[in-house]
Amino acid sequence: MQPELSDAELLALELDLFCAECDRPELNEGDDGHTSSRSAESCCTGQGTVEDICSGNEQSSNQSEQKSEMPPEGSSTKRRKQDERIPLERFGRKYLNVTDLSRQVWCEQQVVYGLELPHIEQLREEVPVVKAGSCLHLARELEIQDIVPINVESREDSWAVKIFNLLSMIQFLQAGERVRELPVFGELEGIFLVGVVDELCYNSKGELELCELKTRGQRTYPSAAQRKSHLFQVNIYKLLFEAMIKGQLNKETITDHLHLRTEQPFSSEILMHAQKVGFSINTFGDLLDLMLLNLTYAEIPNIDTMKIEYCYQADASLIGTEVVYFEEEWVKSELKHYCSFWKGQREAKGVDIEEAWKCRSCDFADICEWRQSKAEEATQKNRANRSK
Repeated sequence: MQPELSDAELLALELDLFCAECDRPELNEGDDGHTSSRSAESCCTGQGTVEDICSGNEQSSNQSEQKSEMPPEGSSTKRRKQDERIPLERFGRKYLNVTDLSRQVWCEQQVVYGLELPHIEQLREEVPVVKAGSCLHLARELEIQDIVPINVESREDSWAVKIFNLLSMIQFLQAGERVRELPVFGELEGIFLVGVVDELCYNSKGELELCELKTRGQRTYPSAAQRKSHLFQVNIYKLLFEAMIKGQLNKETITDHLHLRTEQPFSSEILMHAQKVGFSINTFGDLLDLMLLNLTYAEIPNIDTMKIEYCYQADASLIGTEVVYFEEEWVKSELKHYCSFWKGQREAKGVDIEEAWKCRSCDFADICEWRQSKAEEATQKNRANRSK
């Protein structure tokens, strides 16, 4: 009979005992709809190639390989206690990306360290597996739409590009066509969320179908822990998209959360692009009115089905497809829980001891105070049990 492992011993076990591959949360391309290999703002019209964009990113990836210094232990917790602002304000976030929330499902404490140590996060973006996944996403997008970079001079300009993309894709959906990289945004649980849907199309039954692409470094399905974050992500996309087409988004919600100026005139390049696509606008407020009018009267159905495609990065071959069922009660409950951290209603929570194997692939494991406290708790519990 094998001896029973204590919690402290469980924390110290090698990851290989738990899983065949070193699973970690996907480093998704940003919910802003761009990756590190693309221009900061781009519209889904014009010309571009995967080779041009990805090769540029390849060149920049070799510039910085130095190891970043970690702060002394205990400093993060001390700073958080001294700063009375809620996390949204502390990290200067006017909105959250949907992937911020899905990464909380994997490990909330890791998300916090990523924001406190952004230089570490930037180094992670240069990992070859991350860039390979980004290029596969881009290749799919370019199969049906071209990309033209647009220079922006203000935050209103930047959001105008997102709205241009949204408006053009609404027209395609109304015509029964397929769209990719669709921007979605809105307020949920009092927080403004921004996301990018990989693909929306009509299936053989005429139903609107959401498809999320996830790329894998190995030809295997992800772990249950990763799959949970994926399911959460696509469920939020459905909530955001359907709120938009039902007219539940309003101008004040956008401008108040994002601190955008409705009277702000656009730059010449934005105005030129607007004229090219047939939009008669001068200010950001004009564009918001146009967007909300289009969303209100767009005859686009709700999302009927959702699926996640897992592809092998080496050759873009399909590993498998998982059908996702919308679980409204579950997703709203999870959403409330994860948003409560950002609103300062609770402290960040790390992984449970049963999922301590995640720590073995975490860039912040050596400084993680949550992990250290759990190890100490487990040691004390084990000593108490032995003394009985």
